[in-house]
Amino acid sequence: MLTLFLAPGSSSMAPHIALHEVGAEFEIRPLSFARREHREPAYLAINPEGKVPVLLIDGRPLTEVAGILFYLARRFPHAGLLPIGDPEAEARVVSWMSFLASTVHPARRRGLEYGLDVYRIVEKRLGHQEFVVGSQMSIADIHLFRLFWRFRSSANLALGELPVLQAFYDRIKERPAVRKTCEIEEKIGYELPS
Repeated sequence: MLTLFLAPGSSSMAPHIALHEVGAEFEIRPLSFARREHREPAYLAINPEGKVPVLLIDGRPLTEVAGILFYLARRFPHAGLLPIGDPEAEARVVSWMSFLASTVHPARRRGLEYGLDVYRIVEKRLGHQEFVVGSQMSIADIHLFRLFWRFRSSANLALGELPVLQAFYDRIKERPAVRKTCEIEEKIGYELPS
């Protein structure tokens, strides 16, 4: 049994999308940051860091977006979220995941201009490809989508500011798994800091 602890709109959105993409049976456990549910003893017993996401796999916790996405891609290979059998393409997905976690994710906290500079680098790396690696969506695309979803909603971007990323965002947002995730999380309610 898979159980995802999430806070709508937070980093947990990426594994939530991936669970829908792979067609897994799972349940969600929403946490409220406003009510500090991620700091309650019962949750800290699952994840002492008090962060989301956490994916319980038959009761065993797995944390961190990259780890959860990698697990889902490997457990459900039919979804094609990791180019298995092509070591270079697989390494490129890992490279993107590392770049997203270490450079892109923390950029927003350093201010709008710094964030824009980082997202301009993302645009150069992405180029005019449909997906970050090859011709099929991967876990890196899901992670990038969620990060840009958050950045664009808080940055109040000018029209045409990041056209490559906006086109990427528009393509990914139309996927049924993404639409379903956004509908579920919006219904629960976003409690994100501005």
